[in-house]
Amino acid sequence: MPELHERLLEIADDELILGWRNSEWTGIAPFLEEDVAFSSVAQNEIGHARALYGLVASERELTADELALDRRPDEYRSAPLVELRLVPDWGRTIARHYLYETADAARIAALKEVDVPEVAGLAAKIEREEAYHLMHAEMWVDRLLATTDGRQRLRAGVDDLWPYALGVLEPELRGAWAERVRARLGWELPDLRPVGRDERSDALAELWEEMTMVRRSQPAGVAW
Repeated sequence: MPELHERLLEIADDELILGWRNSEWTGIAPFLEEDVAFSSVAQNEIGHARALYGLVASERELTADELALDRRPDEYRSAPLVELRLVPDWGRTIARHYLYETADAARIAALKEVDVPEVAGLAAKIEREEAYHLMHAEMWVDRLLATTDGRQRLRAGVDDLWPYALGVLEPELRGAWAERVRARLGWELPDLRPVGRDERSDALAELWEEMTMVRRSQPAGVAW
């Protein structure tokens, strides 16, 4: 199952990195309820990463902590979309939130069909919890599309992040997802070269320094 484990690792890395990025809005979101919402989403994403790392780590004779935090930045399989630091740009943050959550829903639905009970079962559990994230993202899309200024901000964010969003999913899932996004947003989004997982970013290297600082400070490491 090497291919399946690689897919799980990619999702786990996405969830971990995006969890950290979403947590950057804690205390500075434009509304108090969004402080709470993005903090909750971040916590969920990191929890999902922990569970997914657990499945992969057991096959590699590692712990989830080692897999999550002891790799070098160039060994992560996260999509560049989740690595970007978007604070304090709320419009681009909402654009990423919507693009990522819809793409994530497509791949989690596919994982539910995998003929490995522990993987399918975890995917079903994650899907139930991710329903809130998707609902929150959809609410913000409705809110922004309702005004001229909001629509302009959303469109600017989506257009800017579109190549990165295309790099989240494998080709077999990407086409149907892209058509759903185009239909939902109501404007043309071109077929571009995806910014894929092999294109490491400076943003990830900077985040890795912060994310692993405590663990690296202790000779024996620390546990989550």
